[in-house]
Amino acid sequence: MSKLTIIGSGNIGLSLAKGLVKSEYYQPNEIVLTRRSLAALEEEKDLGFEINIDNKVAIQNSEIVILCVLPQQIRKVMEEIASSLKSHQLIVSVASGVSCQDIKDILGEDRLVVRAMPNTAIAIGQSMTCIATDNAPDDAVSKVERIFNAVGSVVVINEDLMTSATALCACGIAFFLRAIRAASQGGVEIGFHAHDALKMAIQTAKGAADLLLQTNSHPESEIDKVTSPKGCTIAGLNEMEHNGLSSAFIKGIKLSALKAGGLYNE
Repeated sequence: MSKLTIIGSGNIGLSLAKGLVKSEYYQPNEIVLTRRSLAALEEEKDLGFEINIDNKVAIQNSEIVILCVLPQQIRKVMEEIASSLKSHQLIVSVASGVSCQDIKDILGEDRLVVRAMPNTAIAIGQSMTCIATDNAPDDAVSKVERIFNAVGSVVVINEDLMTSATALCACGIAFFLRAIRAASQGGVEIGFHAHDALKMAIQTAKGAADLLLQTNSHPESEIDKVTSPKGCTIAGLNEMEHNGLSSAFIKGIKLSALKAGGLYNE
């Protein structure tokens, strides 16, 4: 029982599988990938991954089963595999808004269940993943933590914060991408060619994030270093705030969290 099965090998599932192999945490032949169309997994098959269209067969020799499907699809998948699961198999769900109890209601109250919420930066090994459980033991949580540490950073949180984690991390990557796009559009308006403006905006955003990560400082302390009295930076910041920059971000995150909490029942 050493294999890992990923049910639903779409963008997140495939990125996780390839990231685990790249980090040498798993070998390709130790990972089973499933998808409704095996033709979509031909490349992965050539790379050495085991592929299967039958979820019940795919989980037979796996220690860990990761459910990488949409909230609207997870009930059908769980009903399909419920009778084939073994008591010692660890279930990991990345479906937004689906609680550990929701999973146990179908798979059984005695199941080991851990939830994980990565984001699409998992494709380059830079995901911010939050994990949580209701009552899985520490060793089970540690196993999941090690898996997602191989493809980025991990924070273990209380389960009641998982929909909030969806908004801040999974949805949040789109918010920051939109901010970069807006910055590049501003760059075009002040005279740069589009490709140069985009490159400049991306690197500036990356530099800002790395600055905070490497110095462990607060955004405002770094902002203070580039704002001088009557200067151009504070003028731009204040104009953005007058037009609702921070407020719009906060409202968007709150609305995404509200939406994430109701996806399972839609």
